[in-house]
Amino acid sequence: MPKASCAGLGLRREMLNEFCQSVPDAIDFFEVAPENWMTLGGKYGKQFSQLTEQHRFFCHGLSLSVGGPAPVDVEFVKAVKHFLEQHNIECYSEHLSYCSGEGHLYDLMPIPFTSEAVSHVAERVKLIQDILERPLILENVSFYSAPGAEMSEQAFVCEVLNEADCGLLLDVNNIYVNATNHGYDAHQFLAAMPTDRIRYLHVAGHYQQAPDLIIDTHGANINAPVWQLLAECYAIHGVFPTLLERDFNLPTTAQLLTEIDQISLLQQQALVKQRIA
Repeated sequence: MPKASCAGLGLRREMLNEFCQSVPDAIDFFEVAPENWMTLGGKYGKQFSQLTEQHRFFCHGLSLSVGGPAPVDVEFVKAVKHFLEQHNIECYSEHLSYCSGEGHLYDLMPIPFTSEAVSHVAERVKLIQDILERPLILENVSFYSAPGAEMSEQAFVCEVLNEADCGLLLDVNNIYVNATNHGYDAHQFLAAMPTDRIRYLHVAGHYQQAPDLIIDTHGANINAPVWQLLAECYAIHGVFPTLLERDFNLPTTAQLLTEIDQISLLQQQALVKQRIA
């Protein structure tokens, strides 16, 4: 893992030409979805290899379907393993959700918050980790309904992490989104996350459709409450590598760097407070 006080950016194909010329010093690492890059050849493949040879990368998957009902796609996991090794990518995270049944659902579906689901997910994670020969990192996801829930999201996340013995990608924006949509305390949820499981963080913007409904879009600037929650996260859990997610409505690099600089500023402020304490 990189040093704790570092800020990263999700890499999009639109950025390749610019970043193959020069990567701003403020960007400490990149993150990609392996599914979007594993089969690329030609110009894109060469540009991607150039960047992975020169810069630090993480992978954040989209289609592993950790909580899905169908058997784990072993061949896909092996392909991801090859991709990680080929490009010397340090870690692989996925969503604590599922995206397949009889076929691919093209969306991240909520896993029922039940003890049975905890065991189901944990078994699958252990198999995936055995194939990868490295830890899997799971992300707390945004969700809009909780079918068949027998426990809280907070309890479910913590139990999965414990039973599967895996890491946590803590998405601060998703905490804020879910707290607003489902009426729970974001600060209490944040504080309850297991510090020793956290490997890195995500932060992103969203769309406020109504006072009690937020859509997790990754298509807007980060708002003040999410920045405040990120600062609180550093204060409670310590400073971790933090990635800015921006998936569409892409602004200029200069505008993205404004938010990356804000991440770095909050990290430095947290470190100073820790030293004083």
